[in-house]
Amino acid sequence: MPRVKGGTVTRRRRKRVLKLAKGFYGSKHTLYKVANQQVMKSYMYAYRDRRQKKRDFRKLWITRINAAARMNGLSYSRMMHGLKLAGIEVNRKMLADLAVNDEKAFAQLAEAAKSQNNK
Repeated sequence: MPRVKGGTVTRRRRKRVLKLAKGFYGSKHTLYKVANQQVMKSYMYAYRDRRQKKRDFRKLWITRINAAARMNGLSYSRMMHGLKLAGIEVNRKMLADLAVNDEKAFAQLAEAAKSQNNK
């Protein structure tokens, strides 16, 4: 009985990995062993960064809200606290969008927050 050689299966698996490694630097897109290691690492980065992206966007929104709030004479924390006291439920994504695209509406929200903080 002849020995089993995994020719087609092995080649297919290696081609799949090398295809995923297309565009990687140096030997990471040509040598199977190095490419496989990098593809595995890339999967780990992708998994981690799907979660990291949510944090990054929240950080960006907070930065934008803070900048716009300070232009209206408030700090970020006082703005958010004032909105909560006023019963205005607007999430940070929408607030950041207002801060960038509709300054008048944001200024009205800031005034509502200010009036709640001064009570």
